Amino acid sequence: MFLRSTVALLALVTALPATAALSPAEKKMAAQVDADYEKSIALLERLVNQNSGSLNMDGVEKVGQMMRPELEALGFTVIWKPLRETKRAGHIIATRKGRPGTTKMLLIGHLDTVFEPDSPFQTFERMGDKAKGPGVADDKGGMVVMLSALRAMQTAGTLKNANIEIVLTGDEEDTGEPISVARADLIAAGKRADVALDFEGLSVVDGVDMGSIARRSSNSWTLTTTGKSGHSSGIFSASAGDGAIYELARIIAAFRAELPEPNLTFNVGLIGGGQSADVDAGGVRIAVTGKTNIIPPVAIARGDFRTLSQEQTDRVIAKMTAIVAREHRPGTDATILFDQGYPPMAPTEGNRALLARLNAVNADLALPPMPALDPLKRGAGDISFVAADTDGLVGLGVSSEGDHTPGETADLDSIRRQAKRAAILMTRLSTLPGRK
Repeated sequence: MFLRSTVALLALVTALPATAALSPAEKKMAAQVDADYEKSIALLERLVNQNSGSLNMDGVEKVGQMMRPELEALGFTVIWKPLRETKRAGHIIATRKGRPGTTKMLLIGHLDTVFEPDSPFQTFERMGDKAKGPGVADDKGGMVVMLSALRAMQTAGTLKNANIEIVLTGDEEDTGEPISVARADLIAAGKRADVALDFEGLSVVDGVDMGSIARRSSNSWTLTTTGKSGHSSGIFSASAGDGAIYELARIIAAFRAELPEPNLTFNVGLIGGGQSADVDAGGVRIAVTGKTNIIPPVAIARGDFRTLSQEQTDRVIAKMTAIVAREHRPGTDATILFDQGYPPMAPTEGNRALLARLNAVNADLALPPMPALDPLKRGAGDISFVAADTDGLVGLGVSSEGDHTPGETADLDSIRRQAKRAAILMTRLSTLPGRK
């Protein structure tokens, strides 16, 4: 695995002199990014004005059709992988073969947004070096940064030597089912890659650009408790028991008291109980009936939990399962089911070494170093599906604010520094020997 556990290499990279100059090719790349700026924004406007909510399969495919010629012009072989069987549109997969035996890079982005066709937020609006619009940052801005970096490499003559595979998923914001099918192509690409670079948004904390070397998982759970129904006058009696809702409350209170540990968050997002409780097919609504004088025979709670490593995921599942299995309140029973959605991307030594390489680029661009971002400040993402197989960096897209809201606003000027960083980093990585 590329760079994984290579502490000596990490030390070497961090010791690089801050005064190292850009090569002539790297200077040409930086100049090309600046020259490309308005072209990049024009493309961003076209992408944003095409609705591509995750459930708008035709719209997602149209954004894929916009990206295809951009990639083909750079010498990529591009295919559209339809995935309508998962109730999502599909993915763009693009490959470009460079010098044999050198680093294989996987670039990750996504075509879809959280804004469906019925959202009132539909159009691009430029305000100087800012722009507002659905997906302007997440992740259409990221795809524009990716293309700007690749065009700069082509201009400088470094793209021809780079081994690059690109996966632009069409369902990052709302993954298709089964996930094993929806993410099969991305996982396979990760097994081929030496490094993965994720072009979702740049995190900025107190004005400082941050490097992301970790993302937490996103897992969900469903807890169901049962009890004996009867007249409320008999509650807590030996024959009637405590009812399903008291048992549900017992378990949730134990979760809150016993689960907390570093880098873990867990939430109860939906709860209901009574004479009947039925969860809808999407898992977002519970239809409940009941009366105050009926002991509830059923109660349901749904929630999520997020972890930094698979070991932590396994440990939390074991603890939650043990809490549920404890001696139940009289006359009740309980079961819990888990759905492991997005896996974690742990902060490995290989990921730290990649960030060190990026910071060497920053030094040569006269940009401040990028500290590692606290993973609690970043949600789950597609790169996590390849994190077990390759080293990676997150956050090579634009900086922004208000993501996933009708005020989503991108800092357009960040396209320049992010594309320069990416182009130079990819060029330098392309000269290293591959491991796969």
